[in-house]
Amino acid sequence: MRVHHLAPDLVLIDTGYQGTPDAIAVYLLLGERPALIETGPASVAEAVLAGVRAAGVDPQDLRAAAVTHIHLDHAGGAGTLADRLPRLQVYVHPVGAPHLADPARLLASAGRLYGDALQSLFGRTIPVPPDRLHILEDNDAVLLGGRRLRALHTPGHASHHHVYFDDASGDLFTGDVAGVVKPRSRYVAPPTPPPDLDFTAWRKTIQRLRDLRPERLLLTHFGPHTDSDDLLVQLWARLDAREHLAHEIAAAGWDAAQVAARLQATVAQEMAEIGGAGQPAGMEVMMPMHNNVTGLLRYAQKLGGRAGVPPA
Repeated sequence: MRVHHLAPDLVLIDTGYQGTPDAIAVYLLLGERPALIETGPASVAEAVLAGVRAAGVDPQDLRAAAVTHIHLDHAGGAGTLADRLPRLQVYVHPVGAPHLADPARLLASAGRLYGDALQSLFGRTIPVPPDRLHILEDNDAVLLGGRRLRALHTPGHASHHHVYFDDASGDLFTGDVAGVVKPRSRYVAPPTPPPDLDFTAWRKTIQRLRDLRPERLLLTHFGPHTDSDDLLVQLWARLDAREHLAHEIAAAGWDAAQVAARLQATVAQEMAEIGGAGQPAGMEVMMPMHNNVTGLLRYAQKLGGRAGVPPA
């Protein structure tokens, strides 16, 4: 666990997920209502609490945790933290709220992806008490720390996705919809897991984020990035490439091994185009290739009669 002060009232907690630095960030906002953005999985709950203490805050003083979406690496620890911190209130997208109150279906879906590794990766995911859950609709404001942030509905990676925007500072907490970027890297990758990957919605989300003109993107995977528009334009191109690949999968009937080989070659070419020397260390921990392949296969299956490469 490491902490980084990004502003007088903003601390990044590097959770050290799976012993890997710069993999999963949890953000701590200081002020009248100390709050977290993201909780990480239950497996890093102790690291999150240690990070809060290292930032000079008693975890019992935490009042809120706002999650961008309910995938386990972002919100799997919400129930554990709520259990440990009786004054903590949890804020979530309306589609995600029932799954935090009763994570059975969420865990079943994750189990199909991760198999026997589920608990070792994410820990024991427990429910958030329903009376501690608060739904945020699109454009609702919520006080986190001393900042009033807006929750914006941003589907594409997941139907239950929010970002949190601070109009005053221009900080944008992006979850997964701004992609995955390692610190000091210019390469942005789109995480494409099942079940509700939606390229059309995701492009609309990117345009919405660009229209905000954020000063800084604060990624869960990973950290602050000030080259906001460049990363979002890159991400749009990567989504186009993944959608073309999905249509090719549907037309050719490729299996998982064939899709993985093609996707690995695509990533290598993309990195070469921006002067990258290879996939940054830790990328597989943040964004497993198996998940991306499974998501593209699922999307290709949904194409059905619309198979074939879409027009450029």
